[in-house]
Amino acid sequence: MKTVLGIDAAWTSQEPSGVALVINDVEGWRLLKVASSYQAFLSEDPATTDRHRGSPPDPHVLLVKSFAIAQMPVTIVAIDMPLSTDPIIGRRASDNLISSVYRARHAGTYSPSALRPGKLSDELTAGFKQEGYPLLTSEVRVPGLIEVYPHPALIELSAATRRLPYKHSKSRKYWPDDGPMGRRLKLFKTWKQIVMLLENKVKGVAAALPLPDLGARAYELKAFEDALDAVVCAWVGACVIDGRARSYGDDSSAIWVPKI
Repeated sequence: MKTVLGIDAAWTSQEPSGVALVINDVEGWRLLKVASSYQAFLSEDPATTDRHRGSPPDPHVLLVKSFAIAQMPVTIVAIDMPLSTDPIIGRRASDNLISSVYRARHAGTYSPSALRPGKLSDELTAGFKQEGYPLLTSEVRVPGLIEVYPHPALIELSAATRRLPYKHSKSRKYWPDDGPMGRRLKLFKTWKQIVMLLENKVKGVAAALPLPDLGARAYELKAFEDALDAVVCAWVGACVIDGRARSYGDDSSAIWVPKI
């Protein structure tokens, strides 16, 4: 059996990061746990509903917790954050390659810098390497750490012509002619589509990620979105293990995208 720890990592430690753990068994891949922050993932109380807050990631603690849940070591750690074996000071070959392939579908990468994610990324990469998870840029060797990017992953998952409109903060941009409730209904429709597509790949996603209430507050919507992205990250890691993904980058950095 194999396990993947997916992390939708915020670019600052002040913002929460979604975390998901998946495992494969005789029935395929299934979701063991998903949470909207490191704190919630590490918590023993699954009913925790406190507002999710940011905290610095601790690779050792996350791996120990994952072992306790899965009863086996993590095989791949899949993180949505710019990662590199060199200090990040600007755009990388991986950013440029992904953008060259997916920019026309509105899924080019954001530009990292020495400030964001900067030191946080460097420490995360070094921390997982110290735990035995070196950054993988081409050859798949386990255990290992990979960088993923949900937008192109979801394009491949849904066979979409452009990136899916699923970011709560951009709903006004997606649907400028709709009112607040109209935008929210369309956002929820997209979320439901993504959840069901993921459910077809990883069992248990639909049960673990029921849609928020229509009257949910903004931070609650963001928490759902972070958890959803974490599952996407974990699914991409599963694709890498299954030999159904390719890397875009060079020896120092690479972004892995599923091949459907």
